[in-house]
Amino acid sequence: MDAGVVDLSRLQFALTALYHFLFVPLTLGLSFMLVIMESVYVMTGREIWRQVTRFWGKIFGINFVLGVATGLTMEFQFGTNWSYFSHYAGDIFGAPLAIEGLMAFFLEATFVGLMFFGWDRLSKLGHLFVTFLVALGTNLSALWILIANGWMQNPVGATFNPETMRMEVSDFGAVLFNPVAQAKFVHTVSAGYVAASVVVLGVSAFYLLKGRWIEFARRSMVVAAAFGLASSLSVVVLGDESGYALTDNQKMKLAAIEAAWHTQESPAGLTLLGMPDTAARTTRYSVEVPWVLGLIATRSLDKEVTGMSELVLKAQERIALGIKAYDAVETLKADPSNVAARTQFEAHKRDLGYALLLKRHLADPRAATPQQIEAAAWDTVPSVPLMFWSFRLMAMIGFLMIALFATAFVVASRRKHLTTKWFLRLCVAAIPLPWVAIELGWVVAEMGRQPWAIEGVLPTFLAASSLSRSALWTTIIGFTALYGTLAVIEIRLILAAIKHGPVEHQEPTPEPGRIAALPLAA
Repeated sequence: MDAGVVDLSRLQFALTALYHFLFVPLTLGLSFMLVIMESVYVMTGREIWRQVTRFWGKIFGINFVLGVATGLTMEFQFGTNWSYFSHYAGDIFGAPLAIEGLMAFFLEATFVGLMFFGWDRLSKLGHLFVTFLVALGTNLSALWILIANGWMQNPVGATFNPETMRMEVSDFGAVLFNPVAQAKFVHTVSAGYVAASVVVLGVSAFYLLKGRWIEFARRSMVVAAAFGLASSLSVVVLGDESGYALTDNQKMKLAAIEAAWHTQESPAGLTLLGMPDTAARTTRYSVEVPWVLGLIATRSLDKEVTGMSELVLKAQERIALGIKAYDAVETLKADPSNVAARTQFEAHKRDLGYALLLKRHLADPRAATPQQIEAAAWDTVPSVPLMFWSFRLMAMIGFLMIALFATAFVVASRRKHLTTKWFLRLCVAAIPLPWVAIELGWVVAEMGRQPWAIEGVLPTFLAASSLSRSALWTTIIGFTALYGTLAVIEIRLILAAIKHGPVEHQEPTPEPGRIAALPLAA
């Protein structure tokens, strides 16, 4: 496989995934915020809450359309750009995506029309139930997609069949309840809730600064402050749970995040800042907090955190064992009834993927030299500086969000909306921050898995389709131009909706000669 084709395929998927995830968080968060706002309307019967719900529903609708359009393109790329991945793991990876389409997407797509056009056709309670179903469908979509992604991070419940040369499901329950997938789901969804809360908070603050629709803005800010504070706290707590999941399933990713080149004795300290030096394989000028990493990664003070150097040695051992599995597979291709080869394969099949890492260096892994095995083992280390700084920036923004929403909650509780203009300006300026953190989180999750398309099973450089560089450049440029245009359209639509405000029907401008008659007509 041409390395340039693999890199371009990765770039194209990264661009579409990053772009798609500009819309997903707002959809996830606004859906349940609409449920909260409309619940208050149903319980109180106050028209202002109907106005609040309908306005934010309009923003949800604009964003929802773009999220669907970009998501469909991304799913088609598995067949166009990653055909061998789709062949190799389609039995497992395709099932959650199919369920997402048949269950979650059709649920939200069916009821989203009723949510927008059913205000005057459904009862208050009936419309609230429809809004809840839209929110449920939106979040179930995220669940099934993250189950698929979680399996790529931790491929449980599946086994390689040498007769079909594919991964096949052995325990679908294990795929569904994969601990990595569950941790990713709750963490990702909570991050979406934070993003939506910041948008509602920032737009409400903008209205208060302008002195427009004050009652609407105050109520929106109250919901955003409470929902955002709970969500931002959840992100940090669930992020800690995700870190604990890495200890059992993705030790190399955890070590790269912490720039832990060597195993740290218990209790391991957390590196706050430092300069990872890839050439010297050390971290310079590091500032550590004692014990914290041990508590996060192992939930104890008496367990060590394995470093990258030691993990590379384990990778070398697994590559050596994987060569035996690869040799057995090649024998079984020619003689499927060979009992000795079948026995050898069963003994070493869990390490087959590590032998495939050698195909970057030579055609037949069985002919690998010790130097090539060592080089392939070091390939399992992701970009340490990228992982180290991406995680820290993401975490810093997470704690800033807690401070922002805690302050907003105090301001809203004490009804200081109009006397804290400095804070209102801060709320407006903070709108982009959750997206920065979310995209950095995606980088940590996906770049931290490299060089694997499927952790420990299939290297990324073997998963791509046999495309030409020119075809990839053409589609990258085309997607960038199309998505750039769509982004401009969406931003203009959202800004126009914000400028128009929550007023649903503009009053007609009276003619000059009829101004005096209007009060009598009213």
